[in-house]
Amino acid sequence: MNNLLTWLHSPWPWYISGPLIGLMVPLMLWIGNRSFGISSNLRHMCAIAQPKAVSVDFFHYNWREQSWSLVFALGAVLGGFLAGVVFANPDPVDLSVAALTMFSHWNVPIAGGFLPPVLFDLNWLSVIVMFSGGVLVGFGTRYASGCTSGHAITGLSTLQLQSLLAVLGIFAGGLLSAHLITPHLFSIFW
Repeated sequence: MNNLLTWLHSPWPWYISGPLIGLMVPLMLWIGNRSFGISSNLRHMCAIAQPKAVSVDFFHYNWREQSWSLVFALGAVLGGFLAGVVFANPDPVDLSVAALTMFSHWNVPIAGGFLPPVLFDLNWLSVIVMFSGGVLVGFGTRYASGCTSGHAITGLSTLQLQSLLAVLGIFAGGLLSAHLITPHLFSIFW
């Protein structure tokens, strides 16, 4: 029993988690030609919540046909809760020397955790940064016709050129943000 708890509290190696994610694509295609992704759920939730008096054509469709996607998203949230709270690793995160050096150059205090308080404590700055980031991610997801998981997992495995271009753009944007925007963001507000 103790070995099982130790295994549950440690990260799964890539050779277990990677194939499990990869098996989702044929499974989703087999159970009904479904695409692996999360971003469409926001549209489904808006279609569910849209009042009868408001008429937005984008939300007029039969969202019940896609209710499996809402269950999938709920499962992802539940899985994240289980992994982060119920089966959380009690040991502190062991960051590499390179990561510690990078945070030091950015003046990010990491004592007691690696989440910068300026961004993750509830204050006016963190709310603005999180809201702005959410709007940008939502816009990018809609503009790219899907999210990272949908394009990178389903789109690439089904050889869609649009998904290849989206994934290249997503990763280029992430690299630019991590190396150009984030360090300046920390230097401005720290």
